[in-house]
Amino acid sequence: MANQGAKKRKEENSRHMANLRRLIIACNVIYVLVRLVIFHSSFTWKHWIGLILTSVAYFIPYRQLAAMASPAYADDGDLLDGGFDMSTGGICGYLHDVIYITSFVQLMSIISGKFWYTYLVVRSHLLDCS
Repeated sequence: MANQGAKKRKEENSRHMANLRRLIIACNVIYVLVRLVIFHSSFTWKHWIGLILTSVAYFIPYRQLAAMASPAYADDGDLLDGGFDMSTGGICGYLHDVIYITSFVQLMSIISGKFWYTYLVVRSHLLDCS
């Protein structure tokens, strides 16, 4: 009974990370399919750079969130901690924001390259808040 909260948090974190993983994969697949299949004639090296940049912008916060969400076990295999609560704000909220903004920029850049300026707006907003 004492580990019930830790087990619940571990399951919640597992579901949450799976949802984030599905979001990232779906956005990348949509971007590649639409850019390479529908707009293949306008696909340039800049779009490859954009895909690499968004992949990095997904990878770094996702790995940090995964490390925060990982459970801690005792030497005998008992669950000690279910991981960090992903619903809290702070750095966890910022990392989620980076993933969600990156998915927006990546998908909207299919329509227009001007959506890349969203990163500049977000960056300037974060600098004003600090």
